[in-house]
Amino acid sequence: MKLYFSPSACSLAQHISLREAGLSFDLEKVDLASKKTASGRDYWAINPKGYVPALELEDGSVLTENQAISQYVADQRPDARLAPAYGTMERYRLQEWLGYVGTELHKTIGALFDRGLGEAQKAAILERIDRRLALVDEALAGKSYLMGSDFSVADAYLFTVVRWTSFFQMELSKFPNLSAFMARVGERPAVKAALEAEKA
Repeated sequence: MKLYFSPSACSLAQHISLREAGLSFDLEKVDLASKKTASGRDYWAINPKGYVPALELEDGSVLTENQAISQYVADQRPDARLAPAYGTMERYRLQEWLGYVGTELHKTIGALFDRGLGEAQKAAILERIDRRLALVDEALAGKSYLMGSDFSVADAYLFTVVRWTSFFQMELSKFPNLSAFMARVGERPAVKAALEAEKA
């Protein structure tokens, strides 16, 4: 398998998940401005959507979208317990969290990267982010991870997206459970390895 990524982009979630699962994979960096990969390939030809992540499978086909890749990776190594079994209520809860992180956090926090935002727009987005992070903080009360005691692909995605708040000097201390979660996940060996590899 090969993961097409851009450093600190949302593809970090799948990078972490691949390492947590103990799967063998290659990495190829994508310059999102030029749409060229590190080997000089046209990224549009690999993923017509033009963004990361994209996971090239052994048969040469390409899977895209965070939620799909996350669950695919988890299902390749069920013993890693990165996702509950299909058909269980717990699996639907995982999908619920993947959906919330993707639509309510990823898109909202990601909007702050738009350099054309006015101050009023930015203030409105920050207010929405605060409400959404407060919900996550409450959900993490008394738990190590979103699903309880087991780290899941949803946690990899949440960690990746919430990490972006540091680019905008957003204060997480008012969310003690989320702050503890970020510190806890940041200490996981697979997370440290993924961050180090993306720096390289």
